[in-house]
Parts: sequence; structure tokens; C-alpha cells
Amino acid sequence: MATEVSDPDVTTYRISVVNRNQQYSCRPDDTLLAGMELKGARCIHVGCRSGGCGMCKIRILAGEFESKRMSRLHVTEAEAQQGFALSCRVLPRGDMVIESDHFKPIQ
Repeated sequence: MATEVSDPDVTTYRISVVNRNQQYSCRPDDTLLAGMELKGARCIHVGCRSGGCGMCKIRILAGEFESKRMSRLHVTEAEAQQGFALSCRVLPRGDMVIESDHFKPIQ
């Protein structure tokens, strides 16, 4: 198991997952999902890691972020307006507060 070395020159943001009562730090060049996995946390469901399955669907409650293109099959425009996103497609730009466990299978 690799030991994480803390580098004071590397920017990280605190990601709080309120419905799981967990927090982890994430670098701005890692997606929320990748950052969680790097920290060994288990507060967001993991699927394909590329936006195709929707397993990592979250709701962003607070914080600045940038998002990569994501499928409207898993996050509709209306849902995006309400703060829903796929954590594998979201890059933090500041501390964030999110809710996980929003995956719903496509009928």
C-alpha cells in the first residue's frame, strides 16, 4: 500500500459528502471521483469512471467547480440546473459540499 506524502505546495480542496458524513481532499486536476479513490474513501459509488454509466451521480450543494461534458442520458439539463452531476466529470475549483447516492438505473 502506497503512503501518501503531503506536499504543502500542492493545492487541494476539501470535499464534504454530507449524506455519508465523510470528507476527503481533492486536487484541482483530479475529478471528485478520482480524488476520492486516491484517498481510499468510499463515499461515492464507482462505475465506469468515464461518464457512461451514471453510477457516480451526485448533487452539488455548494462550492466552485468545472465540469467536463456529460451524458444527458444520466444528467438532464433540468437536473444539472438543480446541481446534479457525475462525479467522474467534475473538477473542484474550491471546497465543495456534495450529496452522493443519486444513481437511478435507466428504465
